[in-house]
Amino acid sequence: MNTHSNAAAESRLQSQEFATAVLAALRPLYWSIRRELWESRYLYIAPLAAAALYLIGFAISAVRLRLHHGTPSSDHDELAAALIMGTVLIVGLFYSLDALYGERRDRSILFWKSLPVSDTTAVISKLAIPILILPLLSFVISIATQILMLLLSGVIFAGSGVHIAGAWTLASFLRVPAIWLYHLVTVHGLWYAPLYCWLLLVSAWAPRAPFLWACLPGFVIYGVEKIAFNTSYFLNMLRYRLEGPGSGMTAEHQQDFTSTLIPHHLLSTPGLWTGLVFAAVFLYLTVQLRRSRGPI
Repeated sequence: MNTHSNAAAESRLQSQEFATAVLAALRPLYWSIRRELWESRYLYIAPLAAAALYLIGFAISAVRLRLHHGTPSSDHDELAAALIMGTVLIVGLFYSLDALYGERRDRSILFWKSLPVSDTTAVISKLAIPILILPLLSFVISIATQILMLLLSGVIFAGSGVHIAGAWTLASFLRVPAIWLYHLVTVHGLWYAPLYCWLLLVSAWAPRAPFLWACLPGFVIYGVEKIAFNTSYFLNMLRYRLEGPGSGMTAEHQQDFTSTLIPHHLLSTPGLWTGLVFAAVFLYLTVQLRRSRGPI
């Protein structure tokens, strides 16, 4: 009995030590991510502003519908989510392009390198912003916007005889956010990872004008391929990456947005895995450049 108790106590002690070690390893990453959010407040201000503008437009539209005895449409929730997601995507791209270039330009990289945080942790924290933090932030803001739209509709159409619950059914209220979350994790996170990693790589290397250096190689490769072989494989590859995994599906599936979010279709797409391989290579090179590059 004592042997069994001692074994259980040792197992619990080892589990606690492992958990403590994991937390200690993740603590620098956690504070690095918080530092990015504190320094780049536009990361959450921009999607909040987009949501606020959409709510203003929605309220004006609802008042006009009330005056003309119309009924609200259930398409507004998806339009709001699309606007917020688009805003977050643009913010993530420009953030990635400036993340490492900015700290070299203002020479703050000398201060951050003096802290006990490795270059790997610093780069991963910056990559976590567009592929993890921004999608989750977009999801939360989209849900809050949907709830506020429902409350606004209830206030504006109060006493008009219009059943607001019919516009936002319970199934839609639960199903649409689930689709948003899946789309954000797969497309905005995994699928666009090589784009974010490429921009981080350019941000760590570019001596000047990172936007130019991020776009110029693509134009050169496309131009050389077109002149030499009269083909457009590189351009088609870029279009395929930007349009998302649903661009390779049949026309029947593309008519339904939810059909592009089938897990087995995404996991069986070669473009996902090749993109992650390129993302890993770009990320490794970014870490090496961050270690060697100094301020501008």
